[in-house]
Formats: sequence, structure tokens, C-alpha cells
Amino acid sequence: MKTILLAGGLGSRLAEETVAIPKPMVEVGGRPIIARVMDIYSHFNQNDFIVAAGYKCLMLKQFFANYHLIANDISVDVDTGQLNLKPISAGGWKVSVVDTGADTMTSGRIRRLRDWVGDETFMVTYSDGLGNVDIDRLIAFHRSHGKLATVTAVQPPARFGNMEIAGEQVQAFTEKVRRYETWINGGFFVFEPGVFDYLVDDMEPLEQSPMVNLTRDGQLMAFKHYGFWHPMDTVRDRNALNEVCHQIPPPWLMFDEASQVPDPARPVAVI
Repeated sequence: MKTILLAGGLGSRLAEETVAIPKPMVEVGGRPIIARVMDIYSHFNQNDFIVAAGYKCLMLKQFFANYHLIANDISVDVDTGQLNLKPISAGGWKVSVVDTGADTMTSGRIRRLRDWVGDETFMVTYSDGLGNVDIDRLIAFHRSHGKLATVTAVQPPARFGNMEIAGEQVQAFTEKVRRYETWINGGFFVFEPGVFDYLVDDMEPLEQSPMVNLTRDGQLMAFKHYGFWHPMDTVRDRNALNEVCHQIPPPWLMFDEASQVPDPARPVAVI
């Protein structure tokens, strides 16, 4: 199944990095975050990617064109220029990088890839958010309900501390919020080709009319993800992801059963 990676935005809230590189190329633990996202899908043998590029598209093309050099060791005969790769690990990725326009919005980027996707079920996600989403379970859920679209619903990470108050008395004061009632769009979509009929304006974000109209028509279902999820919208987010990326495995590649079920005593997506 093909997976579209939305990778064309400016990332203005990470301007100290994105003035020079596209947001998906901002590194988390020494690797671009887009490669970290791909690792999640690859864990479930989903290795056919289409990168919907825009801002600084050439840098994304150069990265993937040279990925075989970046990801492996090499031996070079400096007299002849003969190059031999010494594979570190099998990647198995097939990657297409498509320039979907510098100013195109997310729904337009997907719309411009219709011929690349064909008439098959496909997946879409953002290239700036990491989560230990069980892709097999996500696909099975999508196939079970028979609707056009599935969005992965996540519980957002805490931005501020938490106070629990009874009357006017503070009962608890914690640095991290540990319980959530809000669900937000976490990406990790699964779409049927019929979704293209809802993508009619290149300048419309996917999250506006397309999602609203799919909801109105009863065609959008939510796959609830209770495990780790964290975006990279700001410098603070990038730093937080860097702090946990050296865990083995990192939290977005931890797919044990306990990490996939709700547990009120366990922090959800808090780092």
C-alpha cells in the first residue's frame, strides 16, 4: 500500500531551522524526522512512499537520491573512483519525491498525486509527527468499517503543568498533565480513492472542507491511538523529541501491547 508523506510546508514556527532546510529534514537524533516517520511504517512492512514535496523540494530529492550513501558505509578507490557500498541494514524503501507546488495546501498536495496512487487504498500522514501507531491495526480498523476515510485520533501532549482543584483548594500540582479528554487529528490516515472527490481546491487545507464534508457525509472514522504521539511544531518540540530518541527502542517504535491500550495511571504522549 502506498503512503503519502506530506512534506511541503514552510514550518515557520521552526524558522531557525527551516530558513535553510525544509521542515521534514529537521533532525531528530541525527536523522531527518521524515526518515523517523518512515521507520514507523517500515516496521509494518509498508515501504512504498510518495513524498508530497513543496518548499525546498530539491533538498528532499537530493536526500533520497543519495540515501544509499547516507545510510550505509562505503569503500572508495580514490584512484579509480570505484565505490562499493557496505550495507549496514536493509532499508527496503521505494521512495518517489513529487513537487506538488510551493504554495499548495495539504488537500491540494494529495489531489495532485491521484495518478501516482491509482485506484487503491492508500495512507497519508504528516512528516513532522511521531507516534507508535500500530499500522496493521489501523489498516484492519479501516477495512472493518467500510467508509472512505480513517483518521488517527490522538491525545495531545501537555504544554503546561496541571492543577487539580476542589472548590478553591489546590489538591495536586503536577509538572506534566497525565489525563486527557481531548482528541485531535494525529495524521496517520487511511483513504479510499473516493476521498479524491472531496479534494477540489489546491489552496484548501485537508483539515478544513475535505474533513468537514467527509464528516457530514458519515465517511470519516476515528482510530483511537492511546500510545505515544508528539508533533514537531516548535523548537521545544524538537528538543523534547531529541531527549527521548536515544531510548532503545525510541517511544515511537515501541509497539508492545501495553503501549497501545488506555491506562489512566500512565502518562499519554507526555515528554
